[in-house]
Amino acid sequence: MMSHYYSKKPKVASSRTLVELKLVGVLVRYVTDRGVFSREKVDRGSLLLIKSVDASNAQVLLDVGCGYGAIGIALAKLYPRLRVVMTDINRRAVQLARENIKLNSLGNAEVRLGNLYEPVKGEKFDIIVSNPPIRAGWRVVFPIIDEAPAHLNHGGCLYIVAKTKQGAPTLEKRMREVFGNCAIIARRGGYRVLRSVLS
Repeated sequence: MMSHYYSKKPKVASSRTLVELKLVGVLVRYVTDRGVFSREKVDRGSLLLIKSVDASNAQVLLDVGCGYGAIGIALAKLYPRLRVVMTDINRRAVQLARENIKLNSLGNAEVRLGNLYEPVKGEKFDIIVSNPPIRAGWRVVFPIIDEAPAHLNHGGCLYIVAKTKQGAPTLEKRMREVFGNCAIIARRGGYRVLRSVLS
């Protein structure tokens, strides 16, 4: 069976590399590897999502399907008073994210192994972000939206990024169904960032 980045244990051999990202004067460094999403660089969708999230008034943020920590770690570094929790089902990704927290000397971020919201059962957040694994199919992706309200504080936001031609309209429709609202807050390079607010 082919190994995917949303597998629990990627079967591809390890081959590590270092990726750097500069954001408004802040340098973020990541160790990446084969068997995780976008190992050569922070992908355009994740970068657009990072730049679109306003966490200035948030206290705690959840990154669902964090991979090696591209989004969650960048936001933890941009917002030092924000507590960031990240989850992923991929053991290699979780190990990398843990290493990347240390690499960036972050005391406000942590990563937990498990599928979607399982590692944060009973917890609530001000913001949930995700660059979902569209190729895994809607059976995997829709629960990120469907289960988000149970993990958001009142007035909390769910941010999702997706390619316009690879599912963004479908995700927007689902977010409207679940939350009763959805706004496209950014468009660039064929991607859309969608935001729903829990009222």
